[in-house]
Amino acid sequence: MIGKPVSLSFFQQSTLDLAQALIGKLLVKETEQGVSSGWIVETEAYIGPGDRAAHSYGNRRTKRTEVMFGPPGYVYTYVMHTHCLVNVVSGEVGHPEAVLIRAVEPFEGVDLMYERRGKGKRITELTSGPGKLTKALGIVKGDYGRTFMEPPLYIAEGRVCDELVSGPRIGIENSGEARDYPWRFWEKGSPFVSK
Repeated sequence: MIGKPVSLSFFQQSTLDLAQALIGKLLVKETEQGVSSGWIVETEAYIGPGDRAAHSYGNRRTKRTEVMFGPPGYVYTYVMHTHCLVNVVSGEVGHPEAVLIRAVEPFEGVDLMYERRGKGKRITELTSGPGKLTKALGIVKGDYGRTFMEPPLYIAEGRVCDELVSGPRIGIENSGEARDYPWRFWEKGSPFVSK
């Protein structure tokens, strides 16, 4: 196991604070093929029932969103445009919020990432987007409902990020005023942030 998984207390902060605190943490996935990991460099916060861009807007409770109604620190995966996306459940029990992990900087298992994503890519293209990083790390829809506090999919202590930047979230054009909320956070100057 690389790094020690963070404890439950790390996830018990507001969603906006968690989205920022995740920057610099290490996202780790253990599979039969090996271990791969990356430093989180970009996230997006989704503030539940009042956020028109959130899957749980209006307290929408479905089989897909069910894990978001539970305690923080759990894995919310879903498929969008054939890509699996991974989120960290946040907020209190009964208040469904989440943080989308948008990009990571490859750390361990880079060869494995190339096998999964294709050999001809630059390293900055391997994990620079929410669908790219899940494919590269081997995160799948079946990881839904796991905890981020133990293998095979966990978040470990990482490195300090010198400067964070925030701006509007991406790909949520049909969400009214929510599309302008500055709830996307990224490490300033990182070449691994999504384009």
